[in-house]
Amino acid sequence: MTSSTTSVAPPRPPDAPVRRRRTSAGARGERRSGLAMAAPAAVLLGLFLIVPVLLAFGLSFTNARLISPNPPRLVGLDNFVRAFTQDPVFLRSVLNTFLFAIVVVPVQAGLGLLLAVLVNQKLRGVTFFRIVYFIPVVTSIVVVSILWKFMYQPSGLINSFIDTVTLGALQGADWLNNPSTALPAIIVLSIWQAVGFHMLIWLSGLQTIPDELYEAARMDGADAWGQFKNVTWPGLRSTMIFVLVTITIAALGLFVQIDVMTQGGPQDSTTTIVYHAVRKGYREQETGYGAAISLIFFVLVLLIALVQRFVTREKD
Repeated sequence: MTSSTTSVAPPRPPDAPVRRRRTSAGARGERRSGLAMAAPAAVLLGLFLIVPVLLAFGLSFTNARLISPNPPRLVGLDNFVRAFTQDPVFLRSVLNTFLFAIVVVPVQAGLGLLLAVLVNQKLRGVTFFRIVYFIPVVTSIVVVSILWKFMYQPSGLINSFIDTVTLGALQGADWLNNPSTALPAIIVLSIWQAVGFHMLIWLSGLQTIPDELYEAARMDGADAWGQFKNVTWPGLRSTMIFVLVTITIAALGLFVQIDVMTQGGPQDSTTTIVYHAVRKGYREQETGYGAAISLIFFVLVLLIALVQRFVTREKD
């Protein structure tokens, strides 16, 4: 006698299609809610970032002026040829910008790391020094520039300090009116004003390194330099990349200090790419040429960022 067993699939719950429809409807509702919440930011981003970039790209190939009875016309690459062959001020601005960045990036990053290591110590009153170093960051750069402009005057605080310390043996320079000292004076100001921000970034990176690694290094006989080289610096790699990128972008975009303190002088010794673009595009009303300079600046920053990314990439 043979017996056969037939497996019967359990009946599908009658509410399964309803549950599926409810789930899909809930997902669509969440997507709509997400899009609704992101819409204001997307609209502002497009209105104040994407649209101006596209307009600048289009204007850079025209002879448009800010106020002119004549309509703009296409001039092709004439603005870019003019920048590199007929505008010595632009070439000087490129040199000044790179000189500023070459000095500011390593000095500001190194000084910020040094301050971060100092204020990371577990000592009484260290919070006070963190606040003191960070105060210039939250102070308006316009206010800071005005104050330092007064300090750099021939009878200002800096020259008075030099005269007092040296008992009159040394006389301070006319810092902002001398082509050889104007850019270094702005470099000192810029490093002092922004180093507190990068100190804070370094400090946040330092506080993510486990104390157990330092204890292990001390047990292996590592001194302070050995602990920094083998524990601290490897643990700060990602922080280092962020700090270098942010300092470089800020240094290449130098504008406010120049506009407030020197207006590009003396003898264009402090003119930067951004300041030259603004001066040409708005003050001299050559909108097309100013847009072309801005596009060149964008390409330079992009290339430098790519080189930095390549140099600081993770290696196998």
